[in-house]
Amino acid sequence: MKSLIKVIIYCSLLISHSALAGLAKVQVNGFDLEYELAGKGKHTILLEAGGSAGLSDWDPVFESLTKHGKVIRYSRIGNGDSAQVKKNYSSEEYAAEAVLLLKTLKIEEPVVYVAHSYGAYIARVFAATYPNHIKALMLIEPASEHDVDIMRAIDLPRAEKEIAVIKLDDMKNGMSNQYLDFWAKRSLPNYPQITDIPVTVIASVKKYKKPSVLFFTDKAREMWGDLHSKWANAFPQGEIVITNKSYHYPQKDEPEMVVAQVVKLLERTK
Repeated sequence: MKSLIKVIIYCSLLISHSALAGLAKVQVNGFDLEYELAGKGKHTILLEAGGSAGLSDWDPVFESLTKHGKVIRYSRIGNGDSAQVKKNYSSEEYAAEAVLLLKTLKIEEPVVYVAHSYGAYIARVFAATYPNHIKALMLIEPASEHDVDIMRAIDLPRAEKEIAVIKLDDMKNGMSNQYLDFWAKRSLPNYPQITDIPVTVIASVKKYKKPSVLFFTDKAREMWGDLHSKWANAFPQGEIVITNKSYHYPQKDEPEMVVAQVVKLLERTK
C-alpha cells in the first residue's frame, strides 16, 4: 500500500512539474514577472490578459498557438504569480513594461500583439507609442473609453449610478492597478497614431438572459457590435469578427475560433 502511495505521489509531482515546466520569472523594473515562452516560427505573438488577470487566461489557446509561432504570455506586475505590487498603474506604464519584457527576453523583432479586454487598452497604447515593436494587432472584446458612452446613451441617470458602483467594485476587488487609469481619462479615443498594420477586432454580441447592468442589455449589445465594427473598419487593414456564441471571454468559450482568427491575422502579416 505504501509503495502504491509513493508511486501516486511521484506521478503527481511529475505531472505538476510538466505542467509548470514552461513557466519562468524575470526581473522587470526590479519586480518578479512570470511568463511563458514556447513555440517557434516566423512570427512572435505576445498575449496580454485582461484586467486583474494572469497568464492562465490564455490556457485554452496557448498550446495551439505555439504551433503557429513563438508565443509569449505573461502576468503583469500585480497579477497572477508576478510580484503583488499595489499602485495606480497607467496603461502607459504597462506598455513600457511590456517593452522591457521583450528586451529582457531578447525579442528584437516586432510582435503580433493579441490582447483581451483591459489588455487591449494597453495594446493600443503600445501600438501608438512603440510602432517599431509591433507589426499586427488583435483586440478581443476590447475595453474602451466608449464603454460608458453606450450606457449613458441608453439611460443617463441609471448609467451614472451603475458606473459609480462598478468603479467601487473594481477598487474593492483589487483592480485599482488598472482601472483607476482606465476610468480616469479618455486619452486617444480613436488612436490615429497606430500605423498602417493588420488589425483584427473580435467582439461578442451574445445577449444576456438577465442583464445585471445597462451594458449587458440587448440594446447595449447591438451598440457594442456596431461600435467595434465601425472602429475596426476605420483601420486601413482592419477586420471585424462578430460572435454571438460567447460572452466576454471568446478565448475560453470559442478557443478554436480565436486560434483560427490569430492564424488568419498571421497570414496577412508581413
